[in-house]
Amino acid sequence: MSKPKVAFYWCASCGGCEETVVDLAEDILGVVEKVDIVLWPVAMDFKYKDVAALPDKSIFATLLNGAIRMSEQEELAVLLRRKSQYLIAYGACAQLGGIPALANQFSREQVLKFNYEDCPALANEAKTRPQAQFTEAGRTPHLSQLHHVVRTLDQVVDVDFYIPGCPPTPNLTKAAFEALLSGKLPPKGAVLAPDIALCDECERKATKPTDVAFTEFKRPHQGLWDSGKCFLAQGVVCMGPATRSGCGAACTSGNMPCTGCFGPTSRVRDQGAKMLSSLCSNVAAKDVAGIQQALAGIPDPVGTFYRYGLAKSLLRRRVDLPA
Repeated sequence: MSKPKVAFYWCASCGGCEETVVDLAEDILGVVEKVDIVLWPVAMDFKYKDVAALPDKSIFATLLNGAIRMSEQEELAVLLRRKSQYLIAYGACAQLGGIPALANQFSREQVLKFNYEDCPALANEAKTRPQAQFTEAGRTPHLSQLHHVVRTLDQVVDVDFYIPGCPPTPNLTKAAFEALLSGKLPPKGAVLAPDIALCDECERKATKPTDVAFTEFKRPHQGLWDSGKCFLAQGVVCMGPATRSGCGAACTSGNMPCTGCFGPTSRVRDQGAKMLSSLCSNVAAKDVAGIQQALAGIPDPVGTFYRYGLAKSLLRRRVDLPA
């Protein structure tokens, strides 16, 4: 009997999700014994044409990480959806848009102009930009095109399951493989991680304030924080109350506040809005000057509250940008 075929693909992301698969360490040997990897460009040599030649639904499961911001990524997402029985959004970028989706604050023209014309570290006097195609020496190469907006995987194709995190933990990855291979799967659309807030597994939860009046907000680099006390009680923005657990509270255990990479629980529609409304409703000042002084400690609200989830949020992108 042939082994189930599995594919891994990398779209707009940093590569950390690929590292997590490798971080399975000796457990990856057990996975490899049970599956046949038919696509993993970051680790092995595969050709798209070989995947295209596979019968539809012949791939048992594809773990796709990264957001969709280039035409090639959209084409492969559509192809892998057609070839796969299960398509899994693997990691924060595929699930929520991730760091790449912060580009939705800018137009495509702004992104291209800065990267190819105005970037201080760039040597491009001719201000040359990549072209979709060009002809040279009788050859006509085609390059992927940058879309106007960064999208999550499920904004492009149908997704069966989600594995959250930036990156997902090896434990969640292993558990997902075990569930897939055993057939013991939750309902379609489920996030394969605990559906409780991060605060519930944080060692500092006993000191989480129930009644707080913020007079100022501090950034992580502005102090030496009490490792046994809730960050919110110390005036540091921590996304724990609005974020799903399952990471083992790795950041807070390392004395850094949660930045929200596991996304919201099923009870939260917009992760950033939930956290922002909670903090702002507890600002001590009631006058405009006092409120502005307190909020000055959060100089980048989008990067703070929507660091991973802008593409999937109610905002999604700036509405005054050209299409």
